[in-house]
Amino acid sequence: MNSPWPVRAFDERYATVRAVLTALALAGDLLLLERPETPLDHALAVCGLLLCAVTVRHPPLALSAGSVLVVAGHHAGAGVVPALKALAAVFLFELALRHGGRTALRGAALLASAVVLNRLPDLPEQSLPVLYRAVVVAGLPLLLGSQVRGARKAAERSRAEADLRARRAERDIAAARAAERTAFARELHDLVAHHVSSMVLRVGVARHVLPDAEPRVREVFDDLHTSGAAALADLRRLVAVLRAPDADGADPPPGGPRALRPELEAAAGRAALIGVRVETALDAGLDEIGTVRGLAVLRLVQEGLANTAKHAGAGPRARLSVRILDRGEVLLTLRDDGGARTPGRAPAASGLPGPAGHGLIGMRERVALLGGRMEAGPDGRGWRLRATLPATLERQEAVR
Repeated sequence: MNSPWPVRAFDERYATVRAVLTALALAGDLLLLERPETPLDHALAVCGLLLCAVTVRHPPLALSAGSVLVVAGHHAGAGVVPALKALAAVFLFELALRHGGRTALRGAALLASAVVLNRLPDLPEQSLPVLYRAVVVAGLPLLLGSQVRGARKAAERSRAEADLRARRAERDIAAARAAERTAFARELHDLVAHHVSSMVLRVGVARHVLPDAEPRVREVFDDLHTSGAAALADLRRLVAVLRAPDADGADPPPGGPRALRPELEAAAGRAALIGVRVETALDAGLDEIGTVRGLAVLRLVQEGLANTAKHAGAGPRARLSVRILDRGEVLLTLRDDGGARTPGRAPAASGLPGPAGHGLIGMRERVALLGGRMEAGPDGRGWRLRATLPATLERQEAVR
Protein backbone atom coordinates (compact mmCIF):
# COMPACT_ATOMS: atom_id res chain seq x y z
CA MET A 1 0.00 0.00 0.00
CA ASN A 2 1.53 3.35 -1.11
CA SER A 3 1.28 6.48 1.05
CA PRO A 4 -0.10 9.71 -0.46
CA TRP A 5 2.69 11.77 -2.00
CA PRO A 6 2.39 14.64 0.55
CA VAL A 7 3.08 12.11 3.30
CA ARG A 8 5.97 10.54 1.40
CA ALA A 9 7.47 14.00 0.79
CA PHE A 10 8.06 14.35 4.54
CA ASP A 11 9.84 11.03 4.88
CA GLU A 12 13.24 11.19 6.59
CA ARG A 13 14.88 10.15 3.31
CA TYR A 14 14.00 13.56 1.87
CA ALA A 15 15.33 15.67 4.78
CA THR A 16 18.15 17.00 2.63
CA VAL A 17 15.71 18.03 -0.11
CA ARG A 18 13.55 19.87 2.41
CA ALA A 19 16.63 21.60 3.85
CA VAL A 20 17.69 22.79 0.40
CA LEU A 21 14.18 24.10 -0.33
CA THR A 22 14.15 25.92 3.02
CA ALA A 23 17.52 27.52 2.25
CA LEU A 24 16.29 28.61 -1.18
CA ALA A 25 13.13 30.11 0.34
CA LEU A 26 15.22 32.02 2.92
CA ALA A 27 17.60 33.27 0.24
CA GLY A 28 14.70 34.43 -1.92
CA ASP A 29 13.11 36.28 1.00
CA LEU A 30 16.39 37.99 1.86
CA LEU A 31 17.21 38.92 -1.74
CA LEU A 32 13.76 39.99 -2.91
CA LEU A 33 11.85 41.18 0.16
CA GLU A 34 13.82 42.14 3.27
CA ARG A 35 17.16 42.89 1.54
CA PRO A 36 19.80 42.88 4.34
CA GLU A 37 21.71 46.15 4.49
CA THR A 38 23.99 46.06 7.52
CA PRO A 39 26.90 43.70 8.15
CA LEU A 40 24.93 42.28 11.08
CA ASP A 41 22.02 41.45 8.77
CA HIS A 42 24.36 39.69 6.36
CA ALA A 43 26.02 37.75 9.17
CA LEU A 44 22.68 36.60 10.59
CA ALA A 45 21.49 35.64 7.08
CA VAL A 46 24.59 33.51 6.50
CA CYS A 47 24.13 31.84 9.91
CA GLY A 48 20.52 31.05 9.03
CA LEU A 49 21.56 29.45 5.72
CA LEU A 50 24.19 27.36 7.50
CA LEU A 51 21.61 26.15 10.02
CA CYS A 52 19.55 24.79 7.12
CA ALA A 53 22.35 22.28 6.58
CA VAL A 54 22.54 21.49 10.30
CA THR A 55 18.85 20.59 10.48
CA VAL A 56 19.39 17.63 8.12
CA ARG A 57 21.22 15.71 10.87
CA HIS A 58 20.48 17.60 14.09
CA PRO A 59 17.07 19.34 14.15
CA PRO A 60 17.24 20.06 17.93
CA LEU A 61 20.60 21.83 17.52
CA ALA A 62 19.36 23.81 14.52
CA LEU A 63 16.24 24.93 16.43
CA SER A 64 18.24 25.94 19.50
CA ALA A 65 20.69 27.96 17.42
CA GLY A 66 17.84 29.50 15.41
CA SER A 67 16.06 30.60 18.58
CA VAL A 68 19.26 32.22 19.81
CA LEU A 69 19.61 34.08 16.50
CA VAL A 70 16.02 35.36 16.82
CA VAL A 71 16.67 36.78 20.29
CA ALA A 72 20.13 38.16 19.46
CA GLY A 73 18.99 39.73 16.20
CA HIS A 74 15.98 41.38 17.83
CA HIS A 75 17.99 42.93 20.66
CA ALA A 76 20.67 44.10 18.20
CA GLY A 77 18.08 45.77 15.99
CA ALA A 78 18.67 43.56 12.94
CA GLY A 79 16.21 43.84 10.06
CA VAL A 80 16.15 40.12 9.21
CA VAL A 81 14.50 38.98 12.46
CA PRO A 82 11.11 38.13 10.82
CA ALA A 83 12.89 35.84 8.33
CA LEU A 84 14.88 34.21 11.16
CA LYS A 85 11.68 33.71 13.15
CA ALA A 86 10.02 31.96 10.19
CA LEU A 87 13.18 29.86 9.76
CA ALA A 88 13.04 28.79 13.42
CA ALA A 89 9.40 27.80 12.96
CA VAL A 90 10.43 25.58 10.03
CA PHE A 91 13.13 23.99 12.23
CA LEU A 92 10.47 23.28 14.88
CA PHE A 93 8.26 21.67 12.24
CA GLU A 94 11.18 19.45 11.17
CA LEU A 95 11.87 18.55 14.80
CA ALA A 96 8.24 17.59 15.46
CA LEU A 97 8.16 15.65 12.20
CA ARG A 98 11.24 13.54 12.89
CA HIS A 99 11.36 13.22 16.68
CA GLY A 100 8.00 14.08 18.20
CA GLY A 101 7.14 13.49 21.84
CA ARG A 102 8.93 15.38 24.60
CA THR A 103 11.74 16.48 22.29
CA ALA A 104 9.25 18.36 20.13
CA LEU A 105 7.53 19.87 23.18
CA ARG A 106 10.84 21.13 24.54
CA GLY A 107 11.66 22.63 21.14
CA ALA A 108 8.28 24.40 21.04
CA ALA A 109 8.80 25.74 24.56
CA LEU A 110 12.24 27.04 23.53
CA LEU A 111 10.91 28.91 20.50
CA ALA A 112 7.95 30.31 22.46
CA SER A 113 10.40 31.54 25.12
CA ALA A 114 12.44 33.31 22.43
CA VAL A 115 9.29 35.09 21.20
CA VAL A 116 8.39 36.13 24.74
CA LEU A 117 11.94 37.37 25.45
CA ASN A 118 11.75 39.62 22.42
CA ARG A 119 8.52 41.13 23.78
CA LEU A 120 9.49 41.55 27.43
CA PRO A 121 9.17 45.36 27.26
CA ASP A 122 5.52 44.94 26.22
CA LEU A 123 4.68 42.98 29.39
CA PRO A 124 2.43 42.96 31.31
CA GLU A 125 0.33 45.43 29.29
CA GLN A 126 0.40 43.32 26.10
CA SER A 127 0.33 39.91 27.76
CA LEU A 128 -2.43 38.44 25.57
CA PRO A 129 -0.96 39.60 22.23
CA VAL A 130 2.49 38.33 23.27
CA LEU A 131 1.02 35.00 24.38
CA TYR A 132 -0.95 34.70 21.15
CA ARG A 133 2.17 35.45 19.09
CA ALA A 134 4.15 32.78 21.00
CA VAL A 135 1.40 30.20 20.60
CA VAL A 136 1.10 30.83 16.85
CA VAL A 137 4.85 30.87 16.18
CA ALA A 138 5.58 27.76 18.27
CA GLY A 139 2.25 25.92 18.36
CA LEU A 140 1.38 25.87 14.67
CA PRO A 141 4.65 24.19 13.50
CA LEU A 142 4.39 21.75 16.41
CA LEU A 143 0.81 20.84 15.47
CA LEU A 144 1.56 20.47 11.74
CA GLY A 145 4.71 18.43 12.31
CA SER A 146 2.98 16.11 14.76
CA GLN A 147 0.05 15.65 12.38
CA VAL A 148 2.27 14.72 9.43
CA ARG A 149 4.33 12.43 11.65
CA GLY A 150 1.15 10.65 12.79
CA ALA A 151 -0.06 10.26 9.19
CA ARG A 152 3.31 8.83 8.20
CA LYS A 153 3.29 6.36 11.08
CA ALA A 154 -0.26 5.32 10.19
CA ALA A 155 0.81 4.72 6.59
CA GLU A 156 3.74 2.61 7.78
CA ARG A 157 1.44 0.57 10.01
CA SER A 158 -0.94 0.06 7.09
CA ARG A 159 1.92 -1.13 4.90
CA ALA A 160 3.14 -3.49 7.63
CA GLU A 161 -0.37 -4.89 8.12
CA ALA A 162 -0.80 -5.32 4.37
CA ASP A 163 2.53 -7.15 4.15
CA LEU A 164 1.50 -9.37 7.06
CA ARG A 165 -1.82 -10.19 5.39
CA ALA A 166 0.00 -10.94 2.14
CA ARG A 167 2.42 -13.28 3.90
CA ARG A 168 -0.45 -15.04 5.65
CA ALA A 169 -2.29 -15.38 2.34
CA GLU A 170 0.85 -16.83 0.74
CA ARG A 171 1.17 -19.34 3.59
CA ASP A 172 -2.50 -20.29 3.23
CA ILE A 173 -2.11 -20.73 -0.51
CA ALA A 174 1.05 -22.78 0.01
CA ALA A 175 -0.75 -24.97 2.55
CA ALA A 176 -3.69 -25.46 0.19
CA ARG A 177 -1.36 -26.37 -2.64
CA ALA A 178 0.52 -28.79 -0.40
CA ALA A 179 -2.75 -30.45 0.57
CA GLU A 180 -3.77 -30.64 -3.09
CA ARG A 181 -0.41 -32.14 -4.04
CA THR A 182 -0.69 -34.67 -1.23
CA ALA A 183 -4.19 -35.69 -2.36
CA PHE A 184 -3.01 -35.97 -5.96
CA ALA A 185 0.00 -38.02 -4.86
CA ARG A 186 -2.27 -40.31 -2.88
CA GLU A 187 -4.52 -40.86 -5.90
CA LEU A 188 -1.52 -41.53 -8.12
CA HIS A 189 -0.16 -44.05 -5.63
CA ASP A 190 -3.45 -45.76 -4.84
CA LEU A 191 -4.86 -45.86 -8.36
CA VAL A 192 -2.35 -45.41 -11.17
CA ALA A 193 0.75 -46.87 -9.50
CA HIS A 194 -1.29 -49.81 -8.21
CA HIS A 195 -2.53 -50.72 -11.69
CA VAL A 196 0.87 -50.23 -13.32
CA SER A 197 2.46 -52.39 -10.64
CA SER A 198 -0.16 -55.06 -11.26
CA MET A 199 0.51 -55.00 -15.01
CA VAL A 200 4.27 -55.27 -14.50
CA LEU A 201 3.74 -58.20 -12.17
CA ARG A 202 1.46 -59.98 -14.66
CA VAL A 203 3.88 -59.48 -17.52
CA GLY A 204 6.63 -60.91 -15.33
CA VAL A 205 4.48 -63.92 -14.58
CA ALA A 206 3.74 -64.36 -18.29
CA ARG A 207 7.46 -64.39 -19.06
CA HIS A 208 7.93 -67.29 -16.63
CA VAL A 209 4.87 -69.37 -17.50
CA LEU A 210 5.62 -69.17 -21.24
CA PRO A 211 9.27 -70.20 -21.35
CA ASP A 212 8.90 -71.69 -24.81
CA ALA A 213 7.23 -68.69 -26.44
CA GLU A 214 8.52 -67.39 -29.76
CA PRO A 215 11.49 -64.98 -29.53
CA ARG A 216 9.39 -62.08 -30.84
CA VAL A 217 6.75 -62.71 -28.19
CA ARG A 218 9.40 -62.86 -25.46
CA GLU A 219 10.91 -59.67 -26.86
CA VAL A 220 7.52 -57.96 -26.54
CA PHE A 221 7.15 -59.27 -22.97
CA ASP A 222 10.63 -58.02 -22.08
CA ASP A 223 9.90 -54.59 -23.53
CA LEU A 224 6.56 -54.36 -21.72
CA HIS A 225 8.19 -55.38 -18.45
CA THR A 226 11.02 -52.84 -18.88
CA SER A 227 8.68 -50.02 -19.90
CA GLY A 228 6.26 -50.80 -17.08
CA ALA A 229 9.06 -50.89 -14.52
CA ALA A 230 10.39 -47.55 -15.80
CA ALA A 231 6.92 -46.02 -15.69
CA LEU A 232 6.43 -47.32 -12.16
CA ALA A 233 9.76 -45.81 -11.07
CA ASP A 234 8.79 -42.47 -12.64
CA LEU A 235 5.44 -42.57 -10.86
CA ARG A 236 7.09 -43.24 -7.53
CA ARG A 237 9.52 -40.37 -8.04
CA LEU A 238 6.64 -38.10 -9.04
CA VAL A 239 4.69 -39.10 -5.92
CA ALA A 240 7.75 -38.33 -3.79
CA VAL A 241 8.15 -34.91 -5.42
CA LEU A 242 4.45 -34.12 -4.96
CA ARG A 243 4.56 -35.05 -1.29
CA ALA A 244 7.81 -33.21 -0.51
CA PRO A 245 8.88 -30.98 -3.43
CA ASP A 246 11.67 -29.35 -1.38
CA ALA A 247 12.97 -32.47 0.35
CA ASP A 248 16.74 -32.83 0.26
CA GLY A 249 18.17 -35.96 -1.22
CA ALA A 250 15.10 -36.85 -3.25
CA ASP A 251 15.71 -38.65 -6.52
CA PRO A 252 15.69 -36.24 -9.47
CA PRO A 253 12.78 -36.57 -11.85
CA PRO A 254 13.38 -38.45 -15.09
CA GLY A 255 14.94 -36.32 -17.77
CA GLY A 256 17.44 -34.74 -15.39
CA PRO A 257 20.71 -33.31 -16.72
CA ARG A 258 22.79 -36.51 -16.64
CA ALA A 259 19.89 -38.78 -17.75
CA LEU A 260 18.54 -36.87 -20.73
CA ARG A 261 20.53 -38.29 -23.63
CA PRO A 262 20.18 -41.95 -22.52
CA GLU A 263 16.45 -41.32 -21.91
CA LEU A 264 16.04 -39.92 -25.43
CA GLU A 265 17.91 -42.85 -26.93
CA ALA A 266 15.75 -45.24 -24.91
CA ALA A 267 12.60 -43.50 -26.13
CA ALA A 268 13.80 -43.90 -29.72
CA GLY A 269 14.55 -47.57 -29.02
CA ARG A 270 11.09 -48.20 -27.63
CA ALA A 271 9.56 -46.53 -30.68
CA ALA A 272 11.57 -48.90 -32.91
CA LEU A 273 10.03 -51.90 -31.16
CA ILE A 274 6.57 -50.80 -32.32
CA GLY A 275 7.64 -50.13 -35.90
CA VAL A 276 8.91 -46.51 -35.92
CA ARG A 277 12.46 -46.30 -37.22
CA VAL A 278 14.06 -43.29 -35.56
CA GLU A 279 17.25 -41.52 -36.58
CA THR A 280 18.63 -39.35 -33.78
CA ALA A 281 20.93 -36.32 -33.77
CA LEU A 282 21.48 -35.25 -30.16
CA ASP A 283 23.66 -32.36 -29.09
CA ALA A 284 26.52 -33.30 -26.78
CA GLY A 285 25.66 -30.39 -24.48
CA LEU A 286 22.21 -31.67 -23.56
CA ASP A 287 23.55 -32.92 -20.22
CA GLU A 288 23.91 -29.28 -19.12
CA ILE A 289 20.47 -27.84 -19.87
CA GLY A 290 18.96 -28.47 -16.42
CA THR A 291 16.30 -30.73 -15.00
CA VAL A 292 13.20 -28.73 -15.88
CA ARG A 293 14.00 -28.21 -19.54
CA GLY A 294 15.41 -31.72 -19.80
CA LEU A 295 12.17 -33.19 -18.53
CA ALA A 296 10.20 -31.02 -20.98
CA VAL A 297 12.36 -32.22 -23.90
CA LEU A 298 11.91 -35.86 -22.87
CA ARG A 299 8.13 -35.58 -22.57
CA LEU A 300 7.86 -33.80 -25.93
CA VAL A 301 9.88 -36.53 -27.63
CA GLN A 302 7.90 -39.32 -25.98
CA GLU A 303 4.57 -37.78 -26.94
CA GLY A 304 5.76 -36.97 -30.46
CA LEU A 305 6.96 -40.52 -31.09
CA ALA A 306 3.73 -41.89 -29.63
CA ASN A 307 1.76 -39.72 -32.07
CA THR A 308 3.89 -40.98 -34.94
CA ALA A 309 3.20 -44.58 -33.93
CA LYS A 310 -0.55 -43.90 -33.64
CA HIS A 311 -1.21 -41.76 -36.70
CA ALA A 312 1.43 -42.58 -39.31
CA GLY A 313 1.16 -45.44 -41.73
CA ALA A 314 3.06 -48.71 -41.64
CA GLY A 315 6.81 -48.61 -41.10
CA PRO A 316 7.26 -44.84 -40.69
CA ARG A 317 10.67 -43.24 -40.51
CA ALA A 318 11.34 -40.36 -38.14
CA ARG A 319 14.26 -38.04 -37.56
CA LEU A 320 14.79 -36.60 -34.08
CA SER A 321 17.10 -33.61 -33.66
CA VAL A 322 17.77 -31.90 -30.36
CA ARG A 323 20.45 -29.23 -30.30
CA ILE A 324 21.47 -26.20 -28.29
CA LEU A 325 21.60 -22.84 -30.06
CA ASP A 326 24.16 -20.10 -29.50
CA ARG A 327 22.12 -18.25 -26.86
CA GLY A 328 21.40 -21.40 -24.90
CA GLU A 329 17.98 -22.14 -26.42
CA VAL A 330 17.07 -25.77 -26.97
CA LEU A 331 15.70 -26.55 -30.44
CA LEU A 332 13.79 -29.84 -30.80
CA THR A 333 12.66 -31.08 -34.20
CA LEU A 334 10.85 -34.36 -34.80
CA ARG A 335 9.81 -35.11 -38.38
CA ASP A 336 8.32 -38.32 -39.84
CA ASP A 337 7.67 -39.35 -43.43
CA GLY A 338 4.11 -40.52 -42.86
CA GLY A 339 4.82 -44.16 -43.48
CA ALA A 340 3.04 -46.27 -46.10
CA ARG A 341 -0.31 -44.47 -46.39
CA THR A 342 -2.08 -41.81 -48.38
CA PRO A 343 -1.15 -38.17 -47.72
CA GLY A 344 -2.70 -36.47 -44.74
CA ARG A 345 -2.93 -37.46 -41.14
CA ALA A 346 -4.94 -40.60 -40.56
CA PRO A 347 -5.23 -43.29 -37.92
CA ALA A 348 -2.30 -45.65 -37.86
CA ALA A 349 -2.29 -48.71 -40.00
CA SER A 350 -1.00 -50.50 -36.97
CA GLY A 351 -4.28 -49.65 -35.31
CA LEU A 352 -2.87 -48.86 -31.85
CA PRO A 353 -5.83 -48.55 -29.47
CA GLY A 354 -6.85 -45.51 -27.52
CA PRO A 355 -9.22 -42.62 -28.04
CA ALA A 356 -8.11 -39.21 -29.24
CA GLY A 357 -6.40 -37.52 -26.34
CA HIS A 358 -5.01 -34.13 -25.43
CA GLY A 359 -1.38 -34.75 -26.35
CA LEU A 360 -0.80 -31.67 -28.49
CA ILE A 361 -2.61 -29.45 -26.00
CA GLY A 362 -0.48 -30.76 -23.15
CA MET A 363 2.69 -30.30 -25.21
CA ARG A 364 1.81 -26.69 -26.01
CA GLU A 365 1.03 -25.98 -22.37
CA ARG A 366 4.32 -27.51 -21.24
CA VAL A 367 6.29 -25.39 -23.73
CA ALA A 368 4.30 -22.24 -22.86
CA LEU A 369 5.04 -22.66 -19.16
CA LEU A 370 8.76 -22.39 -19.97
CA GLY A 371 8.20 -19.36 -22.21
CA GLY A 372 8.99 -21.29 -25.41
CA ARG A 373 7.41 -21.74 -28.83
CA MET A 374 5.99 -24.86 -30.49
CA GLU A 375 4.76 -25.67 -33.98
CA ALA A 376 3.12 -28.91 -35.05
CA GLY A 377 1.48 -29.74 -38.34
CA PRO A 378 1.64 -31.57 -41.69
CA ASP A 379 4.98 -31.65 -43.46
CA GLY A 380 4.57 -33.12 -46.92
CA ARG A 381 3.26 -36.66 -46.47
CA GLY A 382 4.34 -36.70 -42.86
CA TRP A 383 4.21 -34.60 -39.72
CA ARG A 384 6.63 -32.20 -38.08
CA LEU A 385 6.98 -31.11 -34.47
CA ARG A 386 9.26 -28.18 -33.73
CA ALA A 387 9.74 -26.65 -30.26
CA THR A 388 12.13 -24.03 -28.91
CA LEU A 389 12.77 -23.78 -25.18
CA PRO A 390 14.42 -20.54 -24.00
CA ALA A 391 17.62 -20.45 -22.00
CA THR A 392 17.50 -19.92 -18.26
CA LEU A 393 18.09 -16.38 -16.91
CA GLU A 394 21.56 -17.35 -15.69
CA ARG A 395 22.49 -18.67 -19.13
CA GLN A 396 21.15 -15.53 -20.83
CA GLU A 397 23.24 -13.29 -18.58
CA ALA A 398 26.32 -15.41 -19.23
CA VAL A 399 25.85 -15.15 -23.01
CA ARG A 400 25.44 -11.36 -22.79
